[in-house]
Amino acid sequence: MNIKITGSGSYIPTRIVTNLEFAQHEFLGEGGKPLPYSNEEVAEKFKQITGIEERRYVDEDLLTSDIAYFAAQRAIDDAKIDPETIDYIIFAHNFGNVKSGAIQTDILPSLASRVKHSLKIKNPKCVAYDILFGCPGWVEGVIQAQAYIKAGMAKRCLVIGAETLSRVVDPHDRDSMIYSDGAGASIIEATDEEGGILAHETASFTHDEAYFLFFGNSYNVTHDPDVRYIKMYGRKIYEFALTNVPLAMKDCLDKSGVAIEDVKKVLIHQANEKMDEAIIHRFFKLHKKTPPEGVMPMSIHKLGNSSVATVPTLYDLLIKGQLEDQEIQKGDIVMFASVGAGMNVNAFVYKV
Repeated sequence: MNIKITGSGSYIPTRIVTNLEFAQHEFLGEGGKPLPYSNEEVAEKFKQITGIEERRYVDEDLLTSDIAYFAAQRAIDDAKIDPETIDYIIFAHNFGNVKSGAIQTDILPSLASRVKHSLKIKNPKCVAYDILFGCPGWVEGVIQAQAYIKAGMAKRCLVIGAETLSRVVDPHDRDSMIYSDGAGASIIEATDEEGGILAHETASFTHDEAYFLFFGNSYNVTHDPDVRYIKMYGRKIYEFALTNVPLAMKDCLDKSGVAIEDVKKVLIHQANEKMDEAIIHRFFKLHKKTPPEGVMPMSIHKLGNSSVATVPTLYDLLIKGQLEDQEIQKGDIVMFASVGAGMNVNAFVYKV
């Protein structure tokens, strides 16, 4: 028995927001101090570091659970399965449903329950639950699905990663330019086909790192102090990721028994282009190698950082031939990896 991704789907919002659209924002530093440079300079430096040119935001009438349902239905259709045969729906997100203009999240009922309802699944033995695991949530959901299948508790799981980060960002914080909205979903199931998940690795670093990402006040001191926004210590996260992600990836690859020369693609959380490039170089350096050209497909330039949705969306675009100059074939070895709030790091090695 092997455990494979048998179907995938994604939802990419239609609203495109370019860097130029942030020109009218009043960006501030901590304590409400104006930044010492223009918005044009902020945008240019931002693009150089992150690689982001534009991002996608959902329409005002859509919620995280809505776009998750769209991606889930596409994954089900792609796998050509009866949704009533799904044993688990595992939904990774971080902020629940936040309505446009609202200041409160809604996670009652769970977003997984809402997706199951939207899919019209009647089977009560289809268990639906949410996980909060930072940006690595979808990867961890796949690892959990594999565990259920290995334990004989499930044969087929639906794993979703979706987020509407545009509704939890501080418009006065330049870091708000990083975040975007989106959803990705996958069917994970037991199969007699060769390949599948070969090894996995997960770690949580909380002693000094737990609050590298947190909910905090707006940099505009006149804003309601009871309204919180996603905040981060970018430099600390960058240094943490460069140290810990390559090591986790190496541990995972070592457990799989796969040689690094056989890794065709590395699908890494789309957080920051420069950071991801540095992680890949360090990972290959641990094996005394240099990364081959094209080993790391990227979607961040046009889609931004949609947290848990970045990796499943990237996989869906890649497997369906929608990434320019990128492709994977049956039998290829792909490594999935992510890092995010918690601070959590994870990875798995997969044979297509």
